[in-house]
Amino acid sequence: MGIFAKRTKCKTRRRLRDVDQVQKDLTNARHLELYKETKAVEDLPGLGRHYCVECAKWFDMESTLVKHTKGKPHRRRLKELKEGPYTHKEADAAVGLWTDNGRPRTAHTTEIDMM
Repeated sequence: MGIFAKRTKCKTRRRLRDVDQVQKDLTNARHLELYKETKAVEDLPGLGRHYCVECAKWFDMESTLVKHTKGKPHRRRLKELKEGPYTHKEADAAVGLWTDNGRPRTAHTTEIDMM
């Protein structure tokens, strides 16, 4: 039969800001201000008054924001932000360009004289 209601692999409605974007928001107030200016105040919950910077979510009341800050998803996001974004060294290790015993690992090519 199949799945009829399945339209996309990921839900775009629940898409949040990436960790590096939130890191910039926390370090640079102007970056956060520019992001908030892109949103129409009339379309936001609670007219855009209650915003969780770490999770990049809007809330309709102060009480729901306080409840959110005490919750597990908020704590998970804080832990993720504390770890920070990936470094170039970690990216290279993921690709396979890692170091072994302090020396960079490279492909060994040997030249053979054909005579």
